[in-house]
Amino acid sequence: MSDELLINVTPMECRVALIENGTVNELFIERTVKRGLVGNIYKGKVVRVLPGMQAAFVDIGLSRTAFLHINDMVWSRNQPTPNVFELLQPGQTLTVQVMKDMLGTKGARLSTDLSIPSRYLVMMPYGNHTGVSQRIESEAERDRLRSMIERIQAEHKLPGSVIVRTAADGIAEAAIAQDMAYLAKLWEFIQRKQISIAVPSLIFEELPLPQRIIRDLASEKTAKISVDSREIHGKLQEFVEEFVPNIKERLIHYPGERPIFDLYNVEEDIQRALQTRVALKSGGYLMIDQTEAMTTIDVNTGSYVGGRSLEDTVFKTNMEATQVIARQLRLRNLGGIIIIDFIDMQEQEHRTEVMTQFERMLEQDHAKTKITQVSELGLVEMTRKRTRESLEHLLCESCPTCQGRGYVKTAESVCYEIFREIMRYTRAYQSQTGFTVVAHPSVIDRLLTAEAPAVADLEHFIGRVIKFQVENLYTQEQYDIILS
Repeated sequence: MSDELLINVTPMECRVALIENGTVNELFIERTVKRGLVGNIYKGKVVRVLPGMQAAFVDIGLSRTAFLHINDMVWSRNQPTPNVFELLQPGQTLTVQVMKDMLGTKGARLSTDLSIPSRYLVMMPYGNHTGVSQRIESEAERDRLRSMIERIQAEHKLPGSVIVRTAADGIAEAAIAQDMAYLAKLWEFIQRKQISIAVPSLIFEELPLPQRIIRDLASEKTAKISVDSREIHGKLQEFVEEFVPNIKERLIHYPGERPIFDLYNVEEDIQRALQTRVALKSGGYLMIDQTEAMTTIDVNTGSYVGGRSLEDTVFKTNMEATQVIARQLRLRNLGGIIIIDFIDMQEQEHRTEVMTQFERMLEQDHAKTKITQVSELGLVEMTRKRTRESLEHLLCESCPTCQGRGYVKTAESVCYEIFREIMRYTRAYQSQTGFTVVAHPSVIDRLLTAEAPAVADLEHFIGRVIKFQVENLYTQEQYDIILS
């Protein structure tokens, strides 16, 4: 399997698409005026301690105070969990790192257990062990890397833990040592700066999106990295020469007239990723509903009737859905709790095969995923680590017409509301002439046609004239009743 990275740069934003076998599987977007905060290290001040939640709010200089839970703090794990007041006091200064961006109305999530990444390693200054990525499967390679890291770490006198990333698989000791030297210098810089700066202040800022993507995603199976900005291409060349020289030949500048995202229909995929319905090639479809609490995914056979039996049709639809769901989770960057309703299957063998394939598809995800259980109703309950906003939350806002509900009241329902409101006005005000109803065209149209008999009866009952006025700028739910 060969990958390609497409990097589209404009003065307003940078967008990156990860292409796997010709298909867009992940999108990353960073706005110039709203860069992500994950990985940034700050010197902050405790604003409020919440003993009931074992947490605190910390001012790190953002528009909203950030949240720090005791489980994300450094303390001896050999001891019972301390009370948060034993570790934090209002007004206390501390060094923290952003684990999750501000999402919706929630502030950023913090940790005092710092994590500083390089190309092949992650340094955790307050840890006490050496770890190797679980995606490196060879035991011999894991042992080689672990012993190498312990030796190099001792040479550079680097404190805490070092975690070996997947990209280090098969990498020579010289490259690993260079990474370790970089981390040692960076940690010295962070320590010096956190002493000298004021509170609250930024100590260390994570790399911009293009450099970060190359550091985290570019690998031996990356066939090409195309950048449509000559300036950013130059900066990336410098970055690659210093940190990832083995992929230098694969980094190219794309000067074409045709927009780079049009080469693989990325723009179309972005638009489709904002829709609720996702079509399957077989004729079935998924319904993906994202809420603040969770994301639900419903699998339907739709027009697909190609199986030899109903069970065979259902099984084939579910098998296809596993691949599409795994891709949509990555493409839309869905996180948190996810509930999947596969179509019910009667045969246990089919249920097992669907779950096995789904787990295999999730292994390709760069975010941490975990299937917790299959409920008694056959719902697959899973979680996916969320560190940044989903594609929908990044590109969209709540509809001003429906206030994010996803539906509006029918014209019929609004007409009946107007009738009830006129009755209230009649009792409250002694208008001698009548009322004027100002509403959306569809509502006025219904009042003058289907509801005309009801309007006549109401006029007779209240003894007053009811007039109507169209307002094109109103939503279907909006109306005003004016006393004549």
